[in-house]
Amino acid sequence: MKSAEIREKFLSFFKAKGHTVVRSSPLVPANDPTLMLTNAGMVQFKDVFLGLDKRPYTRATSVQRCVRAGGKHNDLENVGYTARHHTFFEMLGNFSFGDYFKRDAIHFAWDLLTTVYKLPPEKLWATVYQEDDEAYDIWANEIGLPKERIVRIGDNKGARYASDNFWQMADTGPCGPCSEIFYDHGPEIAGGPPGSPDEDGDRYIEIWNLVFMQFNRDEQGNMTPLPSPCVDTGMGLERLAAVLQHVHSNYEIDLFQNLIRAAARETGTADLTNNSLKVIADHIRASTFMIVDGLIPGSDGHGYVLRRIIRRALRHGYKLGQTRPFFYKLVEDLVKEMGAAYPELAESAGYVQRILRHEEERFGETLDNGMKILESALADGTKVLNGETAFTLYDTYGFPLDLTADICRERGITVDEQGFDVAMEKQKATARASGKFKMAAMLEYNGEKTRFVGYERLEETGTVVALYQDGAPVEKIVEGQSGVVVLDVTPFYAESGGQVGDVGALLGQHMRFDVEDTQKIQADVAGHHGKVVAGTIAVGDKVDARVNMELRAQTMRNHSVTHLMHKALRQVLGQHVAQRGSLVDPDKTRFDFSHNAPVTDDEIRQVEEIVNREIVANNPTQAQQMSFDDAIAHGATALFGEKYGDVVRVLDIGFSCELCGGTHVSRTGDIGFFKIVSEGGVAAGIRRIEAVTGLAAMYWVQEMARKVGEAAVALKTQPDELVNRIVQLQDQMKGLDRELSTLKARFASSQGNDLAAKAVDVKGVKVLASLIEGADVPGLRNAMDKLKDRLKTAAIVLASVKDGKVSLIAGITSDMTAKIRAGELVNHVARQVGGKGGGRPDMAQAGGSDPSALPEALKSVKNWVEERLG
Repeated sequence: MKSAEIREKFLSFFKAKGHTVVRSSPLVPANDPTLMLTNAGMVQFKDVFLGLDKRPYTRATSVQRCVRAGGKHNDLENVGYTARHHTFFEMLGNFSFGDYFKRDAIHFAWDLLTTVYKLPPEKLWATVYQEDDEAYDIWANEIGLPKERIVRIGDNKGARYASDNFWQMADTGPCGPCSEIFYDHGPEIAGGPPGSPDEDGDRYIEIWNLVFMQFNRDEQGNMTPLPSPCVDTGMGLERLAAVLQHVHSNYEIDLFQNLIRAAARETGTADLTNNSLKVIADHIRASTFMIVDGLIPGSDGHGYVLRRIIRRALRHGYKLGQTRPFFYKLVEDLVKEMGAAYPELAESAGYVQRILRHEEERFGETLDNGMKILESALADGTKVLNGETAFTLYDTYGFPLDLTADICRERGITVDEQGFDVAMEKQKATARASGKFKMAAMLEYNGEKTRFVGYERLEETGTVVALYQDGAPVEKIVEGQSGVVVLDVTPFYAESGGQVGDVGALLGQHMRFDVEDTQKIQADVAGHHGKVVAGTIAVGDKVDARVNMELRAQTMRNHSVTHLMHKALRQVLGQHVAQRGSLVDPDKTRFDFSHNAPVTDDEIRQVEEIVNREIVANNPTQAQQMSFDDAIAHGATALFGEKYGDVVRVLDIGFSCELCGGTHVSRTGDIGFFKIVSEGGVAAGIRRIEAVTGLAAMYWVQEMARKVGEAAVALKTQPDELVNRIVQLQDQMKGLDRELSTLKARFASSQGNDLAAKAVDVKGVKVLASLIEGADVPGLRNAMDKLKDRLKTAAIVLASVKDGKVSLIAGITSDMTAKIRAGELVNHVARQVGGKGGGRPDMAQAGGSDPSALPEALKSVKNWVEERLG
């Protein structure tokens, strides 16, 4: 049975059982700072299990794209060396949110495996948590599984509930026993049944895990039964396909075999069992889907995970002898394998190939040098690579730690990861501080959702339903104190989708609470952050909530124009452009998007013209609610990093149609005027534009006009002649620079002639080390050439100092380069003045940062040459 059929039968089975088929969520979990990448099918339902979100259904099924290549779930180092480890995999799952529980979950699993997939019942085993008599009885008495094939798994980690068959989301919160289903590959494969001393063998393979969320664990470890127990299951598509296709390794299934052949084609490898081909086949899946979901290779965070996956694949290509770009070519093969299930692959194939090829070319430039450093470090037979070298490989040559460890492991060498971590701590601290998601400290709130009326009006009377100070609930907040207010209904927009939260005031009888920010406490609960400036606010009070209208209007203009700008960028630069982040506040819009080159001035003018034409057209905006699938069919664009429910808000504004929950102008003309004020790169393949609208755009243009006028006056010309005048002055300056360089060279040369007399004889070699005042590097080179001609057999070091920086040049006459090398000599001096350098055997240069050490460094040249001459 092919993998595509396995997917289809799984979803169809559970759909027939009343489950809603839910699309796979992106690989980057939206609004979840606790998780780097989606690593399980339940991730998109996490808030539902925690009680923070509700869906219009109580049964769901999905095929979720997952990546495990970082953090707790890091399988990267095993990929390619075992039968079942992957970075990217598909998780089949069915879920119950307070609907069915153990009985139905077990019966569903058994029926699907034995009736639909037709697995032999005698090949299946089950495990249950030791104390879970209910699940055991269902397997034994209702399913009829022989008791010798039902294994109770106890606590094996020194505490109750510390078992492989007891699942928990975190140290506290929902948890419960689980029941795993195993497939017996037969006695010809080594290994024992689950729970036995030989369970780590490959004969008995877990294919499905049924998790029964039955309890809530508090901070003291107390277990309280959940009022609505839930079910969360996960079955790896690749593992199931191996069973159904009668192969033992996941890499032998249809999904991988064609990719392995493609990798062999591109690397010229005849042996299809080579582990490097498995690595490449696995990694093209992971890297392609990560890029499709909006990631770009980078030096930290998500981008670093992607980069190390790509670079590990490239290194294995190098092992197979392929040193030219090849990895990007496999994207087409992946589209053939998985494009039917994931149409976005074909839509983004060209963009993915460009990103991968750019990364291949970039890595190719550094791999050879990095490997030389690594080979040199391992040449002495060490069994542990020091952390400092591992960090140098990472920091200077772009070697992810996993890649260095991978190379070392093949040679029986370990890496001092603790030393690496010490060197990396600053970068890690920076990465930790750059988290983009902000929520109001996840305050403990169990009330009703906030009803948001801010689309229709900016004033509303509401009731205070909760108050917080320092993260703890309180009954009142008095004058002078700060806190968070939750209302049953509010016109205040809580920060989301890049739009900042509203500010304003809550007013009561003799009370005023200034709202300084509005943030989400939960997915549908707004927290008003601020300070009581008069009176007292208490739970149960009626208050008038008033949004600052002027700031909201400015924010709406900037948010609406972001949609128009996004569409215009796609028209001008290409359909590969996609939003990669935004910040919309009253002052500006900041928009990050995918594009591999700077946006030219002409392209910026085109975007501005397109957007301003839409503004002048003054078309009305329209917002409507519809299902996600209907919205996509309607032509709406979904944005990277955003979390969408099953019912979404579709905003049509001008020629743009996007999914958006933010606040917007009524007509495009309300934006007034649009101007891009800056454009630049923020990461590989990511550009950033900042723009202003309305009066802010007018003020910006006026300020630019004022500066142009002042510049014209200063340069004694008219504003429309300013460019010509600047070009004229630049040409004059270039001429003066050439004259100055000529004079400096003559001056340095004249000093060089005088210096020749200061050279000392060391065993027949003239040695000279001297400072030349006022010389630049070309001047030093000119003086060096003249000195070498005059001294005939010589070793020379010349130096100059400018703006606190030392410039050094070493020269060795051709008859002495076999004994003395200029690169070694200049490095000897440079190290003493805080620098380094290199070059040819006869000429080398360096720099330094410590001019105070230069006199002694130059004095040391004579002894250094004398030692070399022996």
